[in-house]
Amino acid sequence: MIPEDLRYTSEHEWVRVTDSGTVLFGITDYAQDALGDIVFVDLPAPDATLAAGSTCGEVESTKSVSDIYAPISGVVVARNDALADAPEVINTDPYGEGWLVEVRPDDVEGVQALLDAAAYSAITEEA
Repeated sequence: MIPEDLRYTSEHEWVRVTDSGTVLFGITDYAQDALGDIVFVDLPAPDATLAAGSTCGEVESTKSVSDIYAPISGVVVARNDALADAPEVINTDPYGEGWLVEVRPDDVEGVQALLDAAAYSAITEEA
């Protein structure tokens, strides 16, 4: 199921704007399923500057290593350090406890330019 309240990228990241105006992002259920059992995550450090579309980390699974792409430009406020000890949370709760990075966006309106649930669903159906 693809949550309707999030935005998405064609690289299979999801984006949620928080009440404080920051942006949380992670990888989608589709992505974690394709990757298989996730065993390691490399995330950007707090205060790192991200550029939309650029590589900002990696997810390693028993099948492969995949890049994580920044869905929006901004500065990293926090990363989900709990994933260092329990990366498998991404497999079990990709839209909740499996979030990856929190960013203070350069332009929060840029989130609206990302894919909505219907458009993202169409991409996953083509794959």
